[in-house]
Order: sequence, then structure tokens, then C-alpha cells
Amino acid sequence: MLEEQVKQLGELLMFSGRTMALTGAGISLDSGIPTFRGVQGLWEKYDIMEYATIEAFRRDPVKVWGMLLEMDQAMMGAKPNPGHTALAELERMGLLHMIVTQNVDNLHQEAGSREVVEFHGNVRQFRCLECRQIHERAKVDLVNLPPRCHCGGLVKPDAIFFGEAIPWAASVKAFEMAQQCRVILVVGTSAVVAPASEIPVMAKQAGATVVEINPEETVLTGRVSDTLLKGSAATILPVVVEYIKSRRQ
Repeated sequence: MLEEQVKQLGELLMFSGRTMALTGAGISLDSGIPTFRGVQGLWEKYDIMEYATIEAFRRDPVKVWGMLLEMDQAMMGAKPNPGHTALAELERMGLLHMIVTQNVDNLHQEAGSREVVEFHGNVRQFRCLECRQIHERAKVDLVNLPPRCHCGGLVKPDAIFFGEAIPWAASVKAFEMAQQCRVILVVGTSAVVAPASEIPVMAKQAGATVVEINPEETVLTGRVSDTLLKGSAATILPVVVEYIKSRRQ
């Protein structure tokens, strides 16, 4: 059945004309980065309200930086996996026009994707909470915690904490594409965190075909998505790319 689904997805992508992807933590799991939810997810170890809200960070930045350093270690050593690479290849082939990612690990860009909208920011750079200045990671003191800006403000990874707003430009781009695309790939995300979870729904309402690539069913399955290719993106997406290449020869 999966083989037939791969062929159908390949055909869909070749004739879509306008395709986007929404990606989540699941696509980076094969790169060694743990997901946030589910078994052995980060939120099984750390309470969201104690570690992941902007209020918690301001209240006890040293405590929160303990978690952030663990995340930093995992992400800095990670490399793009075949799922990331396949999406970048689809873009080069002219068959994928935008990736909206909830991930903050920069792996889509490292894989070669160029049109990437980061819904939740990027941990490869840091920002001062007071003056908003961007700081290069290499120049931030991660030994004497919490790191501070020259203005005295707290410095944190330039990723969105619970309680912070999604970057305005990212929201505009993502929702505009959701209304314009003909196909949306929902890859490695449980689609439960708003407002990113609204993107597949909006695309569906605008007439797009919604294709999930996930190891398990989600809240979208059978309700919003038209089909589910059950498995990891690192396994499925490269096969889709190879099928398209074979059809183009």
C-alpha cells in the first residue's frame, strides 16, 4: 500500500504547481534531536510551565538555561537527514515552493532548502530581550549563566517560548501560502500547537490536498488530511524523490 501511496504522491507533486510543506520535530528525530511531545519527548522530562514559557525564563533564567544547554548540545551536533535532503531536492526540482517549519534547528537550511519560513525562530542565533540585538552564538558566553547583552539585558536563543508572539513576517508568509497552495505536505508534526496547527486546516479550506507523512495518526488524520503515508520522512521522502526522477527520465 505504501508503494502505491508513494507513486500517487509523486504524481501529485509533479502536477500540483504550488506545494508547501509544514514540518515539525518528527522530521529531525532521525538527526538525533528528540521531539518535544510523546514518549521520551523533552516535555516528559521538563515541565512546560517551569521551563518553556517566557515568564519562566525571566523568573529564573539560570534554571531554564540548564534545559537550553541540553537542547543546544543535541542540536549543534545534528546533521540533516535524508528527509531534510529530499525536501531540498524537491525545491531544486521546482516542485516544493515553501517550507514552514516549527523546528528551530536550522537543518532545512543546512540541507539546502532556501525558501524556509521559521515559525518558531532559530537557536543558531541569540537575541537580547531588552534591546532586541541579535548575537552570534560563538560570541555568547555560555559558561557564566545567564548570558547578558552589553545593555545588561538577558540573552536567550532566538526561538519562541510559550507566551511569545510568532514573528509577524513568518505568520504572513505561512498563511498566505496556505491559501494559495494546491498541495500541503504535513511532515513530522502532531499538528496540535496553534497557530501552526491552523495551516493545514486553512489550506484544506482553500481547496488544497493535505498529505501527512508521519509515523502515527494525528488529529488531522481522517479529518483534515486526504491521506497518511505512515512512516518516517527520512524513509518515505527519498523514495518519492526517486520515483519522480524515474518518471522524468
